[in-house]
Amino acid sequence: MSLTSFALRFASPPPEIEKCERFLFIGPHPDDIEIGAGATAAKLAAMGKAVCFLVCTDGRYGSETVPPEELIPLRRAEAQKSAELLGVHDLRFLDLCDGGFYSEEELCRGIAEVIGNFAPDLVFAPDPCVASECHTDHLRVGRAASRAAYFAPYSGVAAHMGAVPAPVKGIAYYMTARPNRYVKTDEALFKKQLSSVLDCHLSQFDEAAGKALALYLRLRSVDFGLRRFTLHAEGFRCISALGMHCMPESDFI
Repeated sequence: MSLTSFALRFASPPPEIEKCERFLFIGPHPDDIEIGAGATAAKLAAMGKAVCFLVCTDGRYGSETVPPEELIPLRRAEAQKSAELLGVHDLRFLDLCDGGFYSEEELCRGIAEVIGNFAPDLVFAPDPCVASECHTDHLRVGRAASRAAYFAPYSGVAAHMGAVPAPVKGIAYYMTARPNRYVKTDEALFKKQLSSVLDCHLSQFDEAAGKALALYLRLRSVDFGLRRFTLHAEGFRCISALGMHCMPESDFI
């Protein structure tokens, strides 16, 4: 860690997730929030925090056997069932076309409108800076969420995006290779997360894929847990509102 990064750790520390009160989880597809941060969402909801899920695309191309127009309502119903299992009752959709067939400006405006309406303290989104990530929707949603979260407090910019301002304190990236904040979970929360994926999003996982994902999620949960001397945890790359601009060292806090 550089001297500047060390200083920023104290001057502009990443948000302490569980000390915030309002959380907006943004997912590219109907199952991504659950895969990337399902245990955390369930824990925050159980703590009585305000939790909102925003699903950006309709997931129409998530199956090679179900026609797109049949898959859209099916995946919406799966997302609703999954959110309810996690204790989240505020679920919203942008209904953009899966596969990147929309403009990033349209995506950003949709996210900005929800941020202004819900007024989260912390925004969760997929990390757009993962070198191995190739899915257009994940990359676009991560970038658009970053832009909307950063500009959320600025009334003039928010107005240009058709939104009202909101006092966002920072962003927390899930599906990241460089976490700097962890949420301690447990076996019960992990099982709830796993059920929210494999028992709710049935259109997405056959038996083999389900077993592979379950193994991956358990390994990730235990890996993050060991870093915090517990059995299970989820990790996030968090950046404060101040650290989101002109401070590249924030990436290494």
